[in-house]
Amino acid sequence: QVQLVESGGDLVQAGGSLTLSCAASGSIFSITDMNWYRQAPGNQRELVARIFSDGSSYFVDSVKGRFTISRDYVKNMMFLQMNSLKPEDTAVYYCNADLMTSGTDYYVNYWGRGTQVTVSL
Repeated sequence: QVQLVESGGDLVQAGGSLTLSCAASGSIFSITDMNWYRQAPGNQRELVARIFSDGSSYFVDSVKGRFTISRDYVKNMMFLQMNSLKPEDTAVYYCNADLMTSGTDYYVNYWGRGTQVTVSL
């Protein structure tokens, strides 16, 4: 059974930093792109950052220059380094990825359960 598990969420003051981690486990054969989404109360879930299989990345404009995304291809992990945090970054952050499990030849989209990031003034 494939699982995506996020960790690292916390309460932090504005201007502070956090690093989120996402660990993919199970009978994984391949992972293409991996994503971080976030959802604040009353808002739709939005894509924050994406790291493609070739290592290139995408960031939503509101976090450019403050967030970085990385992957450990061996350990099937993804990280989101968040600097200069603002109160508007407060949200539940979700890991998302397209995975191919062993014995299959197709990708399935998976979600983690999320980790709470709260940024106070």
